[in-house]
Amino acid sequence: MIRVLVADDQALVRGGFRLMIDAQPDMEVVGEAADGTSAVALALDLQPDVVLMDIRMPGLDGLEATRRILAAAPAGVRVLILTTFDLDEYVYEATRAGASGFLVKDVAPADLAHGVRTIAAGDALLAPSVVRRLLEEFVRRPPPGSAPTSLESLTDREREVLTLIGRGLANDEIADRLFISGTTVRTHITHVLQKLGLRDRIQAVVLAYESGLVRPGER
Repeated sequence: MIRVLVADDQALVRGGFRLMIDAQPDMEVVGEAADGTSAVALALDLQPDVVLMDIRMPGLDGLEATRRILAAAPAGVRVLILTTFDLDEYVYEATRAGASGFLVKDVAPADLAHGVRTIAAGDALLAPSVVRRLLEEFVRRPPPGSAPTSLESLTDREREVLTLIGRGLANDEIADRLFISGTTVRTHITHVLQKLGLRDRIQAVVLAYESGLVRPGER
């Protein structure tokens, strides 16, 4: 069973997500939190597989709660951010805090279930509209500096793969571009994440831009 913690300051919203999650044969809600402080405490106590985190809550917001959870919880605890709009101004910071995915609150039950399963499996979930928001945010920020020292641990091929991840290419597109198999692409991605201490593909995208490997608009 995929164990889920729901954090939202609105009781009706929490109840709705509980109904959708508990209706799935492979999921269960193990706790509910009405604010960020409670979300952190419950996440550390219950150690759920996925935390559904509302980003806008009174007191300690979802962004800071995400930082605290991922700094202290075991690696298996992952955060799926819930936003009211897909252009939430906190999305960029949430990726840097370690969130593994984003969904808008009016998500269909099937899409919510898919998102939870994706995150629980260790993959990242980033809707195209959110990708555009992230790229716009990067465009507004100062040009990135030189590549951090940590990139020196990558092989030339791994650096190529990281660059293509940053440009938004899927695994099969990377395979076609580099004339390698999908299995080899997945192996390279695993090595990149391990060497750079990244949780998932989303953090790899952020690092690719911040290190200067990718510039906005590049394909």
